[in-house]
Amino acid sequence: MNLFNALTVGFKEIWAHKFRSLLTMMGIILGVSSLVAMSALVKGMENGMREVLIAIGGLEKVRVEENDIPAAQAHLAEEAVGTTMNDVYALERSAPLITMVTPEMRMQRPMLTRGGKSFMPFNFVGTWPNAIQMNQHVIEYGRMFNQIDDEYANSVCVIGTMVRDELFGPPEKVGKEIIPLGEQISVNGQPLTIIGMFQHYESEQERKIRLLEKENPVEESGPKRSRGWGGRKGNNYIFRSKNATVYIPINTMWLKFRSASGTNSAPDPRLSQLWLRIASVDLLEPALQQARNVLMHTHKGIEDFSFQTQENMSDQINSSIRNARMSGGIISAISLLVGGIGIMNIMLASITERIREIGIRKAVGASNFNVFTQILVESVVIAMLGGVAGLAFSHALVQILSLVSPTENTPVITIEAMLLAFVFSALVGVLAGLIPAFRAAKLHPIQALRYE
Repeated sequence: MNLFNALTVGFKEIWAHKFRSLLTMMGIILGVSSLVAMSALVKGMENGMREVLIAIGGLEKVRVEENDIPAAQAHLAEEAVGTTMNDVYALERSAPLITMVTPEMRMQRPMLTRGGKSFMPFNFVGTWPNAIQMNQHVIEYGRMFNQIDDEYANSVCVIGTMVRDELFGPPEKVGKEIIPLGEQISVNGQPLTIIGMFQHYESEQERKIRLLEKENPVEESGPKRSRGWGGRKGNNYIFRSKNATVYIPINTMWLKFRSASGTNSAPDPRLSQLWLRIASVDLLEPALQQARNVLMHTHKGIEDFSFQTQENMSDQINSSIRNARMSGGIISAISLLVGGIGIMNIMLASITERIREIGIRKAVGASNFNVFTQILVESVVIAMLGGVAGLAFSHALVQILSLVSPTENTPVITIEAMLLAFVFSALVGVLAGLIPAFRAAKLHPIQALRYE
């Protein structure tokens, strides 16, 4: 018996017992669909995490943080000045592996007001113009402040779309997109003129939802979902915090907003944060060593600083994805194993029903190998049909999971996951059919013909 005949007989046997075969396939269908769906969820999570990593500056970005003075240097506490602009200039001069240095002075949630409306932005930052490159910002309207604005401490600012929505009205309510260039806002009583506005930042999932709502507008009885702030849950928090950002020149922050925090009304010269961008991830260690040498010199040998790299976040992403894949793989493997056990049971029952048929085949010349192949092919056909049905069902399952899943990222079905699931279903069919096939092949024709 050739393979084509074996397949034909296998399909006829499955068709002769349609309901029983369908029940047998259910384990494989659920196993394959769960494997594909779990892989799609994990891939969606990974895409969202990578998207956030890029949005916050990538792996080349490093933060310099102030640390407590080490106990061994406690006697030098009065000489410690913290992170200042001297560090910035020294790093620019003496650290060639550092391609960009961005200082930041921050105020914690100041009150922005305009025309009776008020709002506390998440980020109110005095910085250099290169902050838009460092933090992956894009100016959509107007311009970024320049070195002249910084040198003269001009009262100008660049805002995010969330700030615009809260102080001037969101496009959904106003009916058009307001571009508030040239308008003034007040920050703790100090007027600032808006000279630029960032683009609206959103995750890929939010963008798809927005486009879908735009193409298919529906009447909503309740309040419309906000584009901007939202909660702190999930990766979208990163994009929403960027939308709630206000940038001003660092000298403006220093002279007009930080004076009150200094001694004798003198501005506080310390930086809130200092960001570095290195030439390449491969040069991370030597670049950090250069930066450390420079800072140790400017800090007079006092190690009151540390480096925070994005590699920690990358490692956390890889670890989370690896654990999620392992958990999903184990669950799917158990489902496929249960499906394989079901196939084995049905095939054993089928052999019991067909003992006389097997005896007749052997009596007319069928070899043990022919019988073995026939039973094994039937087992594999059942598993592969279940695999195909599972792949089809997985698309519907992913759509359901995307509605009820807590993740904010769209599940992504990959070809690799589908091929892997199908191959595993076929392998389960082979393994499940081995014992029944061996048992059928070992039947003696005389005993099989006498079986009642």
